[in-house]
Amino acid sequence: MVAAARPIRIGYARCSTAQQELQSQLDALEAAQCKRIFSEKISTRIKVRPELEKALGLAYDIKEAAPDQEVILTVHELKRLARNAAELMTLSGQLQGAGVQLELLTGPLTGIHDPNGMGAMFFTVLAAAAQIERNYIREKTLEGQATAAAKGNHGGRPKVIDEDMLTFAQALKNKGVPVPEIARKLTIKTGKNAGQHPSVASLYRAFADAEPG
Repeated sequence: MVAAARPIRIGYARCSTAQQELQSQLDALEAAQCKRIFSEKISTRIKVRPELEKALGLAYDIKEAAPDQEVILTVHELKRLARNAAELMTLSGQLQGAGVQLELLTGPLTGIHDPNGMGAMFFTVLAAAAQIERNYIREKTLEGQATAAAKGNHGGRPKVIDEDMLTFAQALKNKGVPVPEIARKLTIKTGKNAGQHPSVASLYRAFADAEPG
């Protein structure tokens, strides 16, 4: 009988600032017998994380070249992977689609989660939880706006680009569509400019406001 190949672990470590330390994460990933470890110190404001992209790329390449090989993306904790709910949903979907397992070394979800086995439910719950978080943030924002309005503070002009428009616009932007072209695909729904396209400047401001603080 041929022995099953050992799982290949690809490790990823991240901290947000130069003042934070990576070593404890790196030590944990090394102890977990990761074949390769990618790490970076990068602000949560930065959308593109080069080392995470390299880790994911390597994991996907190995899995594509050897579909029967177990490939595991290993991180110290879940928050190292994504800046927000939308990113978490996207990443979990990519891992599940590629058949790459996710291993968390600490936290309440510690363990290996296989998207093609019993762990498939984990990825489904992960995406659902991320969407719930996003909806909660949106609800609290609307509640805050309603409270301010009740006190006579209407927070300036109503938003030209609402949440649904912004979600659509971000999806196009992620596909590489130029911002001016995205603006031409959007239509303002309310206010004196209803029926018109938002300005490119308004769209840039909406993207900037959507970035986590």
